[in-house]
Amino acid sequence: MSLTGTPFLLTTIALAAVAVLLPLAVWSRVRGPALVRGAARLLMVLFAQATAITLVFLLVNNSNNLYDNWGDLLGTGDHVQAAADLGPDGTGGISLRNLPKVRQTFREADGPGMHAAGGVQVTDLKGQVSGVDAEVYVWLPPQYHQAAYRHRRFPVVELLPGYPGSPKSWFGSLHTPAQLLPLMRSGRIAPFILVSPRTTLIADADTGCANIPGRVNADSWLSIDVPKMVTDNFRAESGPGGWAVAGYSAGAHCAAKLAVAHPDRYRAAVSMSGYNDPISEPLSLAAQTPRLRAADNPYLILRHDRTPPAVALYVSGESGDGYEAGMALQKVAKSPTAVDVVYLPRSAGGHNMALWRPQITTVFRWLTQQFDAGGQKAGGTTNTTGSPRSARPLPHEPSTAGATRAALASGTASRAVAGRRP
Repeated sequence: MSLTGTPFLLTTIALAAVAVLLPLAVWSRVRGPALVRGAARLLMVLFAQATAITLVFLLVNNSNNLYDNWGDLLGTGDHVQAAADLGPDGTGGISLRNLPKVRQTFREADGPGMHAAGGVQVTDLKGQVSGVDAEVYVWLPPQYHQAAYRHRRFPVVELLPGYPGSPKSWFGSLHTPAQLLPLMRSGRIAPFILVSPRTTLIADADTGCANIPGRVNADSWLSIDVPKMVTDNFRAESGPGGWAVAGYSAGAHCAAKLAVAHPDRYRAAVSMSGYNDPISEPLSLAAQTPRLRAADNPYLILRHDRTPPAVALYVSGESGDGYEAGMALQKVAKSPTAVDVVYLPRSAGGHNMALWRPQITTVFRWLTQQFDAGGQKAGGTTNTTGSPRSARPLPHEPSTAGATRAALASGTASRAVAGRRP
């Protein structure tokens, strides 16, 4: 029975109801010695507590899409078939143009939000380069099937969840297609193809979207295998001219890192409540060694890159949770890198879906601006106000939330409480 399926939820609700009614019906009718009666009543209490906890967990999990299946929950899932050393560019010396086309079979995706706004489809992809074997979810804009657009190639936004998190969260918990559909139909937002791949690839660990020989090639999975599959199966633009990446929490860190590390694959990135230093996520594999930690820190990449990447970054966050990371990136960014930082007040919500869900339309308006006029805006001059026209303005004086200069510089101040995860 699926962890996120309706049958399991209904079964749990029924068991919780039985757990309440059973003591009311038989508590005083239990017969036998005092020890037997006490044991029977204790079991009824434990049964009621267990069903209540399970029901609450399921409701929270289904609302936030934290664990997609039993393997994710129990820490038994492993989606890495091989993890060769692929070198600095993540290709392993392979000529990507010479790789055979990837032809995939797609099926209708199940779960909350999967059938809204035209429906989401899913496929199981075996990464030719990364050695990762995992699912990828795809949503097509309304124009994709219209005759007037039959020769049109569409821009793509790759959507990354937090950790723990499911790729379904962008479609279920954040209601992204449902929010964007009317805006795409009216022409106020570009008709993006939305792609959300699995990012939880190893049991009980956050890959940090990094390539780690012998463990996982998450970077190559996200920036090479997934884009190639999409362009091979759909009328999609190829990167960097047609691709952006967006994420929240740990996915936000990945989005910023992938964009600045691979300007040849992405034009823009969106980071909602992210961080720069991988060590901000205690279970991040990218923080295990000083070399990996530095190589996967977008702040350090921008600071030390001799040729600033031609990418645009949108970073939003509250004081102590994403805002300082964005300000650090903006401080070291040099043209043609552009960094827009959006300050969110504490009253906007916490580190959860309630904070990120209302940002979806603003984020995609910003992305539409980056892809306007053939991408002339992306990689342009750094925004001097730190705020796009459609976003909330920044405060006159950036808030440091009591962080030290060193923390602000490294971006580690963006996660004041390292254990906070969606």
